[in-house]
Amino acid sequence: VLDELRTLPFLADKRVALLKDADSFITANRPALEKYFAEPSRCGVLILVVQKWQKNTRLAKMLGKVGKLIDVGDIGRYQLGNYVSNYITATHGKTMNRTTAGMLVELVGDDVGRLCSEADKLAIYVDQRKSIEMADVEALIGHNRMFGAFSVIDAITDGRIDTAVERLRNMFMMDRSAEFTVVGAFAFHFRKMFRAKALLEKGVNAQQIIGQLRVFGNKDGFFRQVRALSLKRIGGVLCELARIDHGMKTGQTTAGVAIERLVVRLGAAIGQASQTRQARRYG
Repeated sequence: VLDELRTLPFLADKRVALLKDADSFITANRPALEKYFAEPSRCGVLILVVQKWQKNTRLAKMLGKVGKLIDVGDIGRYQLGNYVSNYITATHGKTMNRTTAGMLVELVGDDVGRLCSEADKLAIYVDQRKSIEMADVEALIGHNRMFGAFSVIDAITDGRIDTAVERLRNMFMMDRSAEFTVVGAFAFHFRKMFRAKALLEKGVNAQQIIGQLRVFGNKDGFFRQVRALSLKRIGGVLCELARIDHGMKTGQTTAGVAIERLVVRLGAAIGQASQTRQARRYG
């Protein structure tokens, strides 16, 4: 490896040696690496990819003078809002507040590459404006996805399961990215429903909820959906969406199949609950 680094590159400024899973390599060759760090090749770049980097070793202390440590650990979901805000500022010189960034994460999901791609689109969309607002996210990214999820849920709560399934399939046909975004769109809507239901049960009036939760569009339809489902059932849907998201990421399911099953099960449960209420009423 070191001989490779010291060899003059052909038709290039630098020769790069990349070692993946280099933990055992470092352990076995620490003295040789320390000598190399003391006098590195001017034409070579050594990249070591490791699971752990002990910062108290001599090698780690030498690195600061001849190289750089880049931490590329996983970004937790709770960190994604700040991450995308910082990305927009660093890349495009624009700002996005925490609430707006949180909405973007809810709609797009926790794939960092997709988040950055959507952030790039938003930066172009706002043009000369220096800040990206909630309305921009709703207009460019959220409108079609939220409307699609809303229309599916509307059909479910109205007892029209066949219509709900048809609308869901249309979402996938009309939007190629739906495979990656549909879970986020449904989760966004059901989270808002959950918060609205909890506030209603505390006695908060609808107008206050509209302002507090930023309910747009068909407000009457939204509250009709909220009143059709219990808080426990809405919470159960959110748990199921989390399981679907995990199943997709681990290759156990696909969005189309999993969401359609959820729609059918939810519709059947609502229908059964409605029949039970009617039986009690006329019994």
